[in-house]
Order: sequence, then C-alpha cells, then structure tokens
Amino acid sequence: MAFEDIDNLPITWTDYEDIGMRLYDRFGDEYTEGKIYRTRFTELIEWVLQIKNFEGKREDCNEGHLEQIQAKWVYEWRDNQ
Repeated sequence: MAFEDIDNLPITWTDYEDIGMRLYDRFGDEYTEGKIYRTRFTELIEWVLQIKNFEGKREDCNEGHLEQIQAKWVYEWRDNQ
C-alpha cells in the first residue's frame, strides 16, 4: 500500500485518534477545549458518521467511545495551539 492511501483506510468507532484529527480538521480552532467537552453526544455521533471512510454503525457506538473521541479531539486541538 502506498503512503498516499493511508487517508483512504476505513475508520471505526475505536479509531479515536483518527476521528479526533478529522474533527479538528473539520472544525479547527472554532471548537475550543470547553466547547468540545460540552458537545452533545447526539451531535458528535452525527459528525463522526459523516467522516469520509467511516465504516462504523450508529448502534455500535457507546458513551465510552464518545468520551475517548472527545479526549483525542482535545489533544489534537491542544497540539495546534
């Protein structure tokens, strides 16, 4: 597999870091740490389901996955400040 193909790999609910990076790419600095942690899980689920190459199903999502996604999104936000 060529390095360029990495962005085309499938993403699932447990790919927390990849999801966090994609969410940061989408929202950038518009979403600060506080705003990320105040995001409703219902909104977060919808945003994750819209990510290119995301292959997870809504029914496979749980609170633990969403909390990990938020944490990785915050880490990505902090790394870019």
